[in-house]
Amino acid sequence: MFGYYRVASAVNQTTVANPAKNAKEVISLIKEAHQKEVSVIVFPELTLTGYTASDLLLNQTLLQAQEDALNKILKNIKEINTIVILGYAHIEADRLYNCAIVLQNGNILGLVPKTYLPNKKEFYEKRQFVSGKGIVRTTTSLKGDEVPFGVDLLFNDGKDMTFGVEICEDLWAVTPPSNHMASNGANLIFNLSASNELIGKHEYREELVRTQSARCMAAYVYSSAGVGESTTDTVYGGHAIISEYGTTLKENERFRMDSHFITADVDLERLRWLRLNETSFSDGRRKPVSTIKVSPTPAISAVEREINPMPFVPSQYADKQARCDEIVQIQAHGLIKRMTHAHIQKAVIGISGGLDSTLALLSTHRAFDIMGWDHKDIVAITMPGFGTTTRTKSNAEKLCERLGVTLKTVEITNLSLNEFEAIEHDPSEHTVTYENVQARARTSILMNTANKIGGLVIGTGDLSEVALGWSTYNGDHMSMYALNSSIPKTLVQYVIEYFKSEEKIAAIIDDILATPISPELLPHKEDEIVQHTESIVGPYELHDFFLYHFIKYGAKPEKILYLAKKAFDIKYDEEHIKEWLTLFLKRFFTQQFKRSCIPDGPKVGTISLSPRADWRMPSDADFETWIKALDN
Repeated sequence: MFGYYRVASAVNQTTVANPAKNAKEVISLIKEAHQKEVSVIVFPELTLTGYTASDLLLNQTLLQAQEDALNKILKNIKEINTIVILGYAHIEADRLYNCAIVLQNGNILGLVPKTYLPNKKEFYEKRQFVSGKGIVRTTTSLKGDEVPFGVDLLFNDGKDMTFGVEICEDLWAVTPPSNHMASNGANLIFNLSASNELIGKHEYREELVRTQSARCMAAYVYSSAGVGESTTDTVYGGHAIISEYGTTLKENERFRMDSHFITADVDLERLRWLRLNETSFSDGRRKPVSTIKVSPTPAISAVEREINPMPFVPSQYADKQARCDEIVQIQAHGLIKRMTHAHIQKAVIGISGGLDSTLALLSTHRAFDIMGWDHKDIVAITMPGFGTTTRTKSNAEKLCERLGVTLKTVEITNLSLNEFEAIEHDPSEHTVTYENVQARARTSILMNTANKIGGLVIGTGDLSEVALGWSTYNGDHMSMYALNSSIPKTLVQYVIEYFKSEEKIAAIIDDILATPISPELLPHKEDEIVQHTESIVGPYELHDFFLYHFIKYGAKPEKILYLAKKAFDIKYDEEHIKEWLTLFLKRFFTQQFKRSCIPDGPKVGTISLSPRADWRMPSDADFETWIKALDN
C-alpha cells in the first residue's frame, strides 16, 4: 500500500510477577492487532513479569514462569504474521539482561538487550541487570535454538520496512542507540518502556519521542508500562505514542485500567526517500549491523490515516499569527538585505487587486516598517488593460491608499495596441500573443519606472505559478527580487487572511480573497472576470498537493493520485484528479526553462524551485515515463 505500514503500541493489563496472566492479555491483543492488519506491535518493558518485580527477577521460579508464558504465546501465534515485540528478562553467560524479544509466526527472530540501565532515585536496574552495550554479531541459546542477540540487530522485510528496537532509558541517553540504527537504515524504531508518572513528565516524554523521530527521520513507536504495575513507590500510567518525522500521529489516554493498543499507518516509503533528499542523513556514520529478514507482514487494505489536503498550510493547531508573522518576517528581511546591499530605498510593485500582488505589497510594507523607511517610497503601479474589472482595480487602489504608499495608474491598452500593430497581430484574435503582449507591457513599465526613480522591482509570482510555468516569459516571469517565489498559492491565501487583523484593510482583504483568480488578460464581460485561471490549469489546491508530494520525497504519480483521492474525498473524483495531475506533470517538465532563469527570491518553506538552491533539472527532460506510470 504505497509504503504504508500499520504499527501498534500496546499497553497490556499487568499482574506483577504473574507471567501466565500477562501472557493471556498479550495473546488477546496480538490476535486483535492481526485482525486489524497491524504489521508490528510493541509491548511495555518486561512485559511478562512486570517491570516492578524488582529482585523477584533474580528468582528462578519467576524466570521459569516467564519462559512458560513465552512458550504459550509462541504456540498461539504460529499462524499470525504480525511481528510482536515483548519485554523479556534473559540469562546469557550467567548474566541477566533486560531485553526486547522479537517474534513472528511462532518463531523467535532475535533478542535486543538494553544498553543504558537507570540506577538513580526510584530506579535500581543494576541490582538485577547487566548492560548489553558492546554485544554485537553474536547469538544466545533460547529454547534450544541459537537466536541472534545484540544491540546491532535490525529487522528487514525486503521492502520498505527496516526496524530497530531500544528500551526505555536508551531513548533518554545522550546518544540513543536509535541514532545508530537510523544511520544504518532503520526507518522504524520501537521502544519498550516503563516510565513512571510525575507531574508534567508525560509532556516531556511525548516531546522526546516526537523529536527523536525527527532526528532519525523515522517513525517511532513507544509503549510504557501501565497501571497494573506496583505502586509501592511510584505509579505507571501506560503511555503509548506513535510519531513520524517530528509529528505525533497517535497518543493514548493514560491511566486506563484495561488492555488496549493504539495504531497508526506510517509512511515508510516516504521516509526512505526523504532521507535520499537530505544530505545530512547520508553523512551519518555507518557501522556493521546484523540484519534479520522477516516474513511478509499483514498488508493494509486501506490507509486509515488522514491525508492533509493542504500540506503547505500550517496545521489548525499551529499559532496562525506566529506562523504568518514568521513568513512575512522572512520575506521582509530578505527584501531589506537586497535593498540595503544595493543602496536602494524605493520599491516598485505592480498591484492588481489579486492575491499575489497583495501579499508582496503587504510584505514590502512590513519591510519598510522595520527599517523606518517612508511608505511613500513604495511605488505601487496599477496597470489596467482589456480585462481589468472595476472590482480588482478598486481593491488595488483602496489597499494602496490605506497603506499610505504611492499609487500610480498606467493604462496598457494603447501600449498593447501599438505593439499589436508593430508585430501585425489582429487584436480581435485573443490568442496567447494577445495575452503575453499585455504581460510584457506591464513588466516593461515596472522596469523602466524602477530605472527612472532608482527603485527595485518586486516580483509577485508565487511558487504554484513557478511550478506550472504559469507566467509570461520575460513578462511577469521577471523582476529584480521575486518575493513570493517560494510561497504556494494555498499558503498565499493563508497569510493574506492573517492581515485581516489590521482593521483598516480587513474589508479589502476579505474581497480580495473572494475574487476569482485571474490574470485579467482577456476582455471582461459587463465588468465581470471571464478568464478564470483555475478553469484553465486546474484547482491550485490540487496542484499544491501534487507539487508537495512530487518534490518533497519524489512520490510516484500513482501514489500521488491515491493520496489526493483520499485527501480530497468527495470534493474531486478520480477522473478529474488524474486529469489535473497529468497536466501538472506535463507543465512541470515543459516549463523548466522558465525556472532555470528566475530572479533571486527568499526561500520561506521547505520547498523551493530556485535553480541556485533547491532544484536542478534539465529544461528538456521528458515526462513520458511519469505519464505512463500514472496511466498504468
